[in-house]
Amino acid sequence: MKLRRHPWVQAIALVLLCTASAPGIALAQSEKPVVEISPGRAKAFRVAVQRFRDRAQPLRPSRADDLRAVIGDALDFTGILLPLDPAAYLGPDDSAPLSNRGRSDCPDWSQSGADALVEGEIRSGTGTLEIEFAVWDTARCVRLARKTITWDASEAIRLGRTVADEIVAAFTGTPGCAATEIAFVSNRTGHREIYVMDVDGRYTRTATRSDAVKSFPAWLPDAVGILYTSYTRSGLTNLYVTSRSQVRAGRLFPSLLPGYAKFRGVFAPDGEAVAIVASTHGRSDIFTVHRNTGKVRQLTDTPAIEVGPSWSPDGKRLAFVSDRAGSPQIYTMNRDGSDVKRITFNGHYNTSPAWSPKGDWIAYETRVEGQFDIWLVDPTGTTALPLVTNRRSDEAPSWSPDGRKIAFSSTRRGTADIYLIDRNGENLQRLTRNQGDNLAPAWGPFPR
Repeated sequence: MKLRRHPWVQAIALVLLCTASAPGIALAQSEKPVVEISPGRAKAFRVAVQRFRDRAQPLRPSRADDLRAVIGDALDFTGILLPLDPAAYLGPDDSAPLSNRGRSDCPDWSQSGADALVEGEIRSGTGTLEIEFAVWDTARCVRLARKTITWDASEAIRLGRTVADEIVAAFTGTPGCAATEIAFVSNRTGHREIYVMDVDGRYTRTATRSDAVKSFPAWLPDAVGILYTSYTRSGLTNLYVTSRSQVRAGRLFPSLLPGYAKFRGVFAPDGEAVAIVASTHGRSDIFTVHRNTGKVRQLTDTPAIEVGPSWSPDGKRLAFVSDRAGSPQIYTMNRDGSDVKRITFNGHYNTSPAWSPKGDWIAYETRVEGQFDIWLVDPTGTTALPLVTNRRSDEAPSWSPDGRKIAFSSTRRGTADIYLIDRNGENLQRLTRNQGDNLAPAWGPFPR
């Protein structure tokens, strides 16, 4: 939300400095090779996915092919291990029974163009599907992983995506993100609600339902709920949690900081603390609250606007926005508020920091000639470079949990929609379309 466009009272406008905006309303078994992705450089490997042996009941002729298609699409989405066309296979298309023996056909698979081979088996339980699979490095003829994953039978697509993510993990050391989700804000029903969708934009569902304005969705670290801000008709703002049954839904910290408006909350990676933006008398500051004890620590205490906290992946530091130098800039500090450092110096309006899961970059938005672009800066402030530029605004970056992609909101087609882009600036994808304004994406963590 940009201060110059927001129609609400000044105190709220100041605190909402770092969210996305929409037209008219402001509102990432043995020695394994590792694939490193950096801005401007990417490498993809090829994987042969055999048709898994289907021993599940009841029999369904297309099940193995359907599963392979889901795995292939998920691998395509990740972009690191790309599925090889079965027509190129010099080895068998169907998986043999899994065993603990070695393989003698690795040269055939390497000659087919496959860097990796996946074999597997489908089994059924009471209302469940079980997939056991193995991943092979064909060049060294070494089995990298053998795993079994069980999921509800009604969620076969999510099961296939989870298998794909584990295949990526076996080969690169970091799971893929095809089975994760993205939360966002949308006014498609006339009210600003929190929604959740799969990372390909499908299976969108509502996470909240009321006529209060919602903003700033942020996931709990274990993906069992979403923390968000709700604005009531009376103008009061507070933090709420929507739950998937493991945590209690409702208002978070109801007795916290009486007299302060609470505008934004972000859980620390370990889930033990929440960084909160709170405001009173026209100024805003950043606090942390211990999740279990409710102990409050004030991290910032200046006359400036202090908003937009984002945790480092180790939970030791936070990035945030402050206008203490005269304009909004990105700073970092220790989790106790000490050792404050400014890290952005290019541009006069830099907001919405998002720390990458690997800790090597902080994505943020910067104003350029009236619109906003997304840039990356390293945590020391030494290097800054553009990631997404367009004649319309691109805002509110959020990293995939594997650190390979970034979700953001863009008005490049008029209304605001959610897009994805690889961290090297390639492979732009639009996820939402023709359904109001879609803002403030929050990419969920790996499911546990």
